[in-house]
Amino acid sequence: MPASATPVAAIEADEQCSPTPGRRPNCTLAQMRRFIKSRPYVPVHELRRRFEIEGIEDEVSPVATEHGTIYVGLPPEQAQFLGDLIRSGDVGCEMLLDPDSPGVIGVFPMRPVARQ
Repeated sequence: MPASATPVAAIEADEQCSPTPGRRPNCTLAQMRRFIKSRPYVPVHELRRRFEIEGIEDEVSPVATEHGTIYVGLPPEQAQFLGDLIRSGDVGCEMLLDPDSPGVIGVFPMRPVARQ
């Protein structure tokens, strides 16, 4: 580790979803949960930017919830992560209800983060 890098900076760099050459960057469920819980509100486009999620701009993936199917503007793998967080009650979602099909435009933490 360079002398200028601190352990905290190294940990934060490891927590980010770093792109792999020739492969779409991925993030984990835990990384997504941690990022959403660290803020009062996160628009879906901010998840794409933060985790460098590439894909078609208009890409929308269906996610099954107890209230029916919702549509998230993320690739299927990341949309499934978000669906898992919504179903577990870790995050809530703000819905775009203008069209007939409800789309998620933002998410927010449902339970406070326990500080130790």
